[in-house]
Amino acid sequence: MTKPPKAQAPHDRLAAYLDADMSAVNALIRARMASEHAPRIPEVTAHLIEAGGKRIRPMLVLAASHLCKYEGEFHHHLAATVEFIHTATLLHDDVVDESKQRRGRATANLLWDNKSSVLVGDYLFARAFQLMVDCGSLRVLDILANASATIAEGEVLQLTTAQNIETTEDQYLRVIRGKTAALFSAATEAGAVLAGAAEEHVKALFTYGDALGVSFQIVDDYLDYGGAGADIGKNIGDDFREGKVTLPVIRAIAQAESDERAFWQRVIAAGKQGEGDFEHAQALMAKHGTLESTRQEALAWADRAKDALAPLPDHPLREMLSDLADYVVARLY
Repeated sequence: MTKPPKAQAPHDRLAAYLDADMSAVNALIRARMASEHAPRIPEVTAHLIEAGGKRIRPMLVLAASHLCKYEGEFHHHLAATVEFIHTATLLHDDVVDESKQRRGRATANLLWDNKSSVLVGDYLFARAFQLMVDCGSLRVLDILANASATIAEGEVLQLTTAQNIETTEDQYLRVIRGKTAALFSAATEAGAVLAGAAEEHVKALFTYGDALGVSFQIVDDYLDYGGAGADIGKNIGDDFREGKVTLPVIRAIAQAESDERAFWQRVIAAGKQGEGDFEHAQALMAKHGTLESTRQEALAWADRAKDALAPLPDHPLREMLSDLADYVVARLY
């Protein structure tokens, strides 16, 4: 895979193509995050939603529905739904992870408190389900309800794998498919179903969203060790400090010599970290090439996403979705 040209980011081309739709989605989001009796709800929600996120997930809904020739208005509801689900999970994640930074800004739980973050997240989940029902499709409701359950399951599974240096790559894949890829694939699949697309096209768009989401998360996990804070909107090394067992760690442990395994046992399993440990972890990854192999894994999943689009009809949006897969991995270069 060659590095995408920097002149015009694929995300920007997609955003420009969907500009009118995204304006409608943003208006719907602002209307539905309002609360007559609890002003803290829009305060907390706006802090995160208006923090400059790329809105990839709602744009996936819109792109899939347009690619499948949808002509109604409920794709706006679905796009707002996935953004609310995503925002709710971020609010909850920051409480669980005790995070202090999100998208380059202080987290809501730091500015307000944990209770506000959890309860506002719950409110957004409820709003998401109201928006799903508006669409009037039981199959769409089933897709997004299942995705919500899968996301929660993935987060719980991540808790059980944290600090467990015996975690396998298969377990890691289940975690990231749950916590990240599930909403990507639900967005693309639901957009196609709403449009009444042929099953071949529904399956293709589900597969695309799944592979794109897996690649997206592997990139984030790579950057926690091999990037810069500006790349991921949080402090570099957060995953290491939280004892998260991500793909670079799993592959470093798999190739570790006895003294190296003792290091991983101390810093990850026992959580006893000191000055210089993060840098030593990076050095071990460099020694065994695990950052490069993780990078290649992310690129391979991006290629799978692009290949999945083959059955879909020729359309500018198909090309844009293919380019979006390149955009997701562009931070690896």
